[in-house]
Amino acid sequence: MTAGLWETWVLPGIWITVQLLVYSAALASVVAFGVGLARTHRSRLVRFLATAYTEVFRGTSALILMFWLFFVVPPLLGWQLVPMWAAVLALGLSYGAYGAEIVRGAVGAVAPAQREAGVALSFTPWQRTRLIVLPQAVPEMIPPFCNLLVELLKGTALVSLLGVGDVSFAAYLVRLATQESAQIYTVILVVYFLISLVITRSMKALERRTKANLGVVVK
Repeated sequence: MTAGLWETWVLPGIWITVQLLVYSAALASVVAFGVGLARTHRSRLVRFLATAYTEVFRGTSALILMFWLFFVVPPLLGWQLVPMWAAVLALGLSYGAYGAEIVRGAVGAVAPAQREAGVALSFTPWQRTRLIVLPQAVPEMIPPFCNLLVELLKGTALVSLLGVGDVSFAAYLVRLATQESAQIYTVILVVYFLISLVITRSMKALERRTKANLGVVVK
């Protein structure tokens, strides 16, 4: 593979993949915390709506949702999403549903006595969530969130089917230009591995920091 192909296709593809990961992860985080906390709400209606969202988006294909947003929404609403943002929406909404279950589980694992202490201190429900529940639940969310982020990274390869020039699409173009499948796909495997390694190391450091704030040492 020549330096020209690397600079023209592969490096921009890596940058687009990183952008997709960051934007989709940001949307998925908002969805995960919003829906996950709604799953623990006192209102039965709120819990029902949050559960319905989770079941629908966990039970549908992110790829088909991506196609739906890109090909079906424009005739219905009269405006066209660019492929990049259709991909971000599909990935963020889908993976956010999985993240919501992580949030719900971690929040539910906080000891009831902790919430009762907040009630005894006359904290509002939001104060109990913000000051008592989340500081203890977030460190427990980080390991599964790390796994979900790695899965999201691998899921970004789906966007190549919309013609988005991510690193997998760049690999396809390089293969067509050089007819050297082994070399380019080996390089792309290494690229995905290195990005996932950065994710896992960063999340591990974040886990150590959040647990240290609670007086827990992580080896």
